[in-house]
Amino acid sequence: MEKERKLIGVYDYTIILTYLSTISGALGIIITMTGIGHPYGGTLFLMASGLFDAFDGTVARTKKNRTDFEKEFGAQIDSLSDLICFGVLPVSIGVAQLRIHGAFRDVMKESGNSAKTSLVLILLLIAVFYVLSALVRLAYFNATAGERAKQKQEFGREYYTGLPVTAAALIFPLTLIIHYFTILDLTFFYFFMLLLVGILFIGNFKIPKPGLKMILVGTLIGVAEFSAVVYILVSNL
Repeated sequence: MEKERKLIGVYDYTIILTYLSTISGALGIIITMTGIGHPYGGTLFLMASGLFDAFDGTVARTKKNRTDFEKEFGAQIDSLSDLICFGVLPVSIGVAQLRIHGAFRDVMKESGNSAKTSLVLILLLIAVFYVLSALVRLAYFNATAGERAKQKQEFGREYYTGLPVTAAALIFPLTLIIHYFTILDLTFFYFFMLLLVGILFIGNFKIPKPGLKMILVGTLIGVAEFSAVVYILVSNL
């Protein structure tokens, strides 16, 4: 008879990277929402979450005797973690950038300026749309797990429908890096990217599941972006 657990959930090594990704995402949200917020600080945690997420499945599959419960728990908590890290955190970074840009301050000072007020409201609606799109994308991913398994058996390769939410860990840091190293102010463009990426999340198109080589390439790009963001932060201390 299996010993009764004192805590619900799974806490072995197969799930540790998912927990670390969640912790990183939560810290990033807290940092961007504290005081005036710091978008580049939050961006570091976004990329760290992306790194943990890239290898959590690989680590989990090393345990050969995982129970059906452990597999299902891992799949569900991975999606919940992704919503925090790649759904909410990118929006928090964008809002922090808006605050530093002064958009909120301008609206408060010029309460009669309906154009600026409308612009800020539109940007916030885009932010909400992005989070909703990430939520729909992750729920669809979970609901079609059986279908993807059949495709893998039939075609020998698994395909995703829509852009995976983890792409946010590379797309939004790059936007902020370009914003810093050029004379262009990409604060509003960041929200255009939120809109575009949100649409791609729920787009009905197929993307092959990346193999180990593509994951390693993405990791190298992420390391380069991470180094650039660290440089930006250190330069502004």
